[in-house]
Amino acid sequence: MTSTTGRRTRRALVALLGISSLVLAACGGSDDSSTEEPASEPAAAEEPAEASADPVRIALVAPSAINDLAFTQSMYDSVQRVADNRDVTLDVSDGLFIVEDAGAALRGYAEDGYDLVIAHGTQFGGPLEEIAPDFPEVSFMWGTSTDFKGLDNIYAYSVRSDHGGYVNGTIAAQITESGTVGVVGPVEAGDAKLYVDGFVAGAAAQNPDVVVNVNYIESFSDVALAAEAATSHIASGADVLTGTAQMVVGATGVAQAEGVPWFGTQSNQTALGEEIVVASQVYHWEVIIEPILDQIANGTLGGEVFELTLANGGLVIEFNDAFGLDSAIQSAAEETVAGLTSGEVSTGL
Repeated sequence: MTSTTGRRTRRALVALLGISSLVLAACGGSDDSSTEEPASEPAAAEEPAEASADPVRIALVAPSAINDLAFTQSMYDSVQRVADNRDVTLDVSDGLFIVEDAGAALRGYAEDGYDLVIAHGTQFGGPLEEIAPDFPEVSFMWGTSTDFKGLDNIYAYSVRSDHGGYVNGTIAAQITESGTVGVVGPVEAGDAKLYVDGFVAGAAAQNPDVVVNVNYIESFSDVALAAEAATSHIASGADVLTGTAQMVVGATGVAQAEGVPWFGTQSNQTALGEEIVVASQVYHWEVIIEPILDQIANGTLGGEVFELTLANGGLVIEFNDAFGLDSAIQSAAEETVAGLTSGEVSTGL
């Protein structure tokens, strides 16, 4: 595996992330290697080997830091897992919560001829819809969304985050003592809304008497506002919390200070507090990145929607053993996971 990673804001290369401490990756298939090398029949045994020495160039544009333990890290970690099987390079422009800045980065990568450009953010759909038609030979991934904008070089990707939300909700309803649970949401859209709706549905299915208070702070990145929302939930009687998106570090800080259990999503959030994190729904985007790369290698650059589910292994519920969840409650949660996977259990969404 060859894996190099750069961090670039807009079109300028700002810093090269060290590969000695972290194996970085991206994914894809080179159209050049598939169309040029097979034509040289006499050298068939050698030429493909030379072509495969050139790694596929991938770019990731994301709204928050690659170590946010949430949305951006879920994609970053997934691309690294793809690199276990692919020879790739990855350039990252992270922390681009301003949509115009993200658009500039997307266009810059496309102009530079990257094989795959990942627009990781629902809010990036507007600029991408304008940019993608200008670069028909570049493949783009965009999510979370179920709309590839009618363009044959955009792959849309989504996630059934309500599945993990439902599981977490059933557990929360069993461990709350006050009967009140608080949810810190970002913007009411995409996988965030789906997770929250699933959590509410799961809690209600487990115990309809449990009250779930939801507060959307209308921001994916405002850590201070997330902390305020968590504080307000606790003041209103919530003794269990959850939330989604990169701003949840503000909420988990409050939860840790108050000793309130927390349920994570997108990435494993145990590192935010081993004593409070009960379980996390973890996104494994590599489940869809792999087939997308195969299709790119075969000349199909987009025009399709991919989705993570429990059934396809794209969603995994990871329990934090250090929390000490009652074994009977965990077993019941695992049964719920099995039911959602088989289709015997539905979130109703």
